[in-house]
Amino acid sequence: MLAVDTNVVVRYLTGDDPEQFAQAVDIVEGNDIFVSLTVLLETEWVLRSVYRFVPVQIARVLRAFAGLPLVTVEKAHSVSLALQWTERGLDFADALHLAQAQNFGAFITFDRDLVQRAAGLSPLPVRLPVS
Repeated sequence: MLAVDTNVVVRYLTGDDPEQFAQAVDIVEGNDIFVSLTVLLETEWVLRSVYRFVPVQIARVLRAFAGLPLVTVEKAHSVSLALQWTERGLDFADALHLAQAQNFGAFITFDRDLVQRAAGLSPLPVRLPVS
């Protein structure tokens, strides 16, 4: 199994550099691939900030990539939840943080907008600190 960096995933998803795209296709489609959470976080950031993908596009391409036969994504269940919540308005990083916290009593944040956006998405309470 090979672990891949963000740039391999981005080249595979965007095809913006023909030579590197061909190499990325060979790597991704010809080997068992491991993709870490940090690579996914960075990939989402690059797709959003550099390529101007919108959240629904990002969720669609990351879900398709994670579903390739030879691709293994770290914490796949959490990533799946995070992608669902991203499509419903959460920032991907916030959604991934929340998905990773599902086995705890609550998710505490100072981000009032996150508390509002997360309402009803997760059975885990998302709340501000108690004063």
